[in-house]
Amino acid sequence: MSVLHLLGTSGEGGAETYFLDLVQALHQAGVAQAAAIRRHEARATSLAKSGASVGVFGFGGPIDLLTKPRVAAFARRHDTRLALAWMNRAARHTPKGPWARVGRLGGYYSLKYYRGFDALVANTEHIADWVVEQGWPAGRVRYIHNFAAPPAAGAAAERAALATPSDAPLLLAMGRLHDAKAHDVALAALARLPEAYLWIAGAGALEAKLKAMADALGVAGRVRFLGWRNDPSALYRAADVCVFPSRFEPLGNVVIQAWAHGLPVVAAASQGPAALIRDGEDGLLVPIDDAEALADATRRVLEDEALRVRLAAKGSERVAAEFSPAAVVEQWRTLFADLGAG
Repeated sequence: MSVLHLLGTSGEGGAETYFLDLVQALHQAGVAQAAAIRRHEARATSLAKSGASVGVFGFGGPIDLLTKPRVAAFARRHDTRLALAWMNRAARHTPKGPWARVGRLGGYYSLKYYRGFDALVANTEHIADWVVEQGWPAGRVRYIHNFAAPPAAGAAAERAALATPSDAPLLLAMGRLHDAKAHDVALAALARLPEAYLWIAGAGALEAKLKAMADALGVAGRVRFLGWRNDPSALYRAADVCVFPSRFEPLGNVVIQAWAHGLPVVAAASQGPAALIRDGEDGLLVPIDDAEALADATRRVLEDEALRVRLAAKGSERVAAEFSPAAVVEQWRTLFADLGAG
């Protein structure tokens, strides 16, 4: 018996990264898995290394009539007992069959795609509550948060390779180049931190606009646009502070990952980070869209070594107590067992 994961996107982002992390963690826990994905060679290779049988499908728009029956045939070949749909496109193409259907929600998705599903899994309590408010039976909604895998042994990214002085304060911003991620606020904060450098790891449509803004602010020489990176752990190891100014963030997996790497976090008080961070204890929160406050809080962390050490240590404690892979995998295995796939 196996769990079938369905991921209908071909892009890169936090959900896609966590998809691979969870498959790997479940594999290590002995869960038999298969994966139905859109064509993405690197993702297919990673899944295969995690022991998952991989099928590649179109996952097209409403006129795609072939993906669903082909996925159904793939599911039957792998004796699927539970199909787990990651986001709306995958849910649209998740076929009915002798298996439970579960939707994994990392945001406030349109629930029309999940009609007839046996359960929905939200990665924040607020999303779970919202799903119930939309009319879903509470007994068919689970809250299972993301985990942060402990960093594997490895080196920090080389600052010299990215033209960054070894002694400069280094800020790291992770996330798609999208308005919700508020990289523009990070750039405006950098203008108030004249000694610091900023690495922005992410890809997206706003790259040209953000680079133009960096030029206009006079900080272009201290910003490195890294694009999408497959070595986030090396980036976390290299930085001094993680800045996370997102305007809208249901969870904030970057916060958990930074904690796992012992990196202090300064974040905007959007929904996810505000729910995760205990302000002043394991991170600092600032108002949304407030570049001056972001700069001031970041300066505090950079200049106060005791504060920096304390925030990092408390973040690491939170990961060990609440966000470990073992604890989260056990919640998934309980769900699988409850739905006949254990």
